[in-house]
Amino acid sequence: MIVETCHLHFAYKEYAILEEIDFQVRPGELLAILGPNGVGKTTLLKCLNGMHRASAGAVMVEGVDVLRMRPIDIATRIGYVAQKSETARLTVFDAVLMGRKPHIRWRTSDHDLETVEAAIRHLHLEDKSLRFIDQLSGGELQKVCIARALVQEPKLLLLDEPTSALDLKNQIDIMRLLRRVVDEHGLGAVMTMHDLNKAMRYADSVLMLKDGKVFSHLETGRVTAAMIESVYGLAVEIHNINGHPLVVPQESGQNVHCC
Repeated sequence: MIVETCHLHFAYKEYAILEEIDFQVRPGELLAILGPNGVGKTTLLKCLNGMHRASAGAVMVEGVDVLRMRPIDIATRIGYVAQKSETARLTVFDAVLMGRKPHIRWRTSDHDLETVEAAIRHLHLEDKSLRFIDQLSGGELQKVCIARALVQEPKLLLLDEPTSALDLKNQIDIMRLLRRVVDEHGLGAVMTMHDLNKAMRYADSVLMLKDGKVFSHLETGRVTAAMIESVYGLAVEIHNINGHPLVVPQESGQNVHCC
């Protein structure tokens, strides 16, 4: 297993946010965390890399408890892409190179530079390499953030709403990119999402949260309309369009006929 949680709890002061969270992610698996606003999706993501310290339970990455790892060891095992990234007066190349920091001991090596160049090519950012990141579009900046995480050479990639605030084309580009990265590198990846259709189209499995607990953890193809209605309080139909599931909300009072 790349990552496994064991009876994970997280509380803020006396308020329990997450309770009894158990799931696993295998190499080459993309997991989407789903649920309504405020259910604890981002909190769970931050518990996975130790940004939030669980009040009980454990997060195991390749069999090692995250809370027992040194920060530098976490950075070499886990890549994290935040929902919002701060822009600075850095070139794309230098911004991606910052992801190599956990591996650089004395000075930047030829291997570090080659790793950065390979990631930039992989994400088709070659023509942007010397541009400043505060001049990039939202989709381009998101690719830079993913490239920076990838040059850490992590086993686990965490992404908080990776397509938020992007236009439709960039959303699809990012999801296709993540799917390709996970498949080609054999990573485990966990992302939070609000868009059920993109989650069900590109993820291998989903973790649905309700009231701070795991409502269901299953392959995307096994998600039912009844599950979605129970978690989100919204009646839906699930249709198959060109081999892909499509979640369609129902108007109030409309009968639901779905799987």
